[in-house]
Amino acid sequence: MKLFPAIDIKNGQCVRLRQGQFHNVEVYSQMPVRVAKSFQEAGAAFIHIVDLDGALAGHSVNEDVIRAIVDNISIPVEVGGGIRSVQDIENKLNMGVGRVILGTKAAENPYFIKETVLRFGQDKIVVGIDAKNGMVATDGWEKVSNYNAVQLALEMKEMGVKTIIYTDIARDGMLLGPNLVHTREMVEKTQMDIIASGGVSSMKDLDDLSAIPVYGVVVGKALYENRIHLGEAVQKYGM
Repeated sequence: MKLFPAIDIKNGQCVRLRQGQFHNVEVYSQMPVRVAKSFQEAGAAFIHIVDLDGALAGHSVNEDVIRAIVDNISIPVEVGGGIRSVQDIENKLNMGVGRVILGTKAAENPYFIKETVLRFGQDKIVVGIDAKNGMVATDGWEKVSNYNAVQLALEMKEMGVKTIIYTDIARDGMLLGPNLVHTREMVEKTQMDIIASGGVSSMKDLDDLSAIPVYGVVVGKALYENRIHLGEAVQKYGM
């Protein structure tokens, strides 16, 4: 199981939201680059970055911060938030980003995903599915679509996608534990590489997700509040 320590960026700062609410934000660091370096030093093999302002605006907002992170660490990063076009994807990959996360665009236009997978390859395109009550949320979690999360994942599989980041918004930033039932359903019904996100609060949560088994886990607030020590988690899961 792969671990993806998370850096969510808002106004150039490292923050965490509660339940995806942009007005309910807590700042953990004004130096995201320093946070990224600390994750690398703890043994992380990959870093998960979200441009929260970009997700809401529909275009990249914190690009300078993301570029600084990429330039100052040697491990790959995946980036999401406001990436809505082929040009956006090219810009991120040319910047040195390892792979991009597409969300809103997947719900709105699945064939755009097929086009990007064909153009850039499965390893460069990840689809983020953020759900409220099993339904897909878009536009920085501000809107709820008419897509069922599992159904959308299966559509993405048909478009050539192999990796899904599945976020339970109700649990995100709440430290309530992951939604094991919905995550297991996603894994079993899609047979895709599912990266679980939202609610992870302890090593037991990681154990439970490993048992499903998920491909990977995004860990955010639990790291910033020292409920999970990244070095210990990396040592246990090997990556």
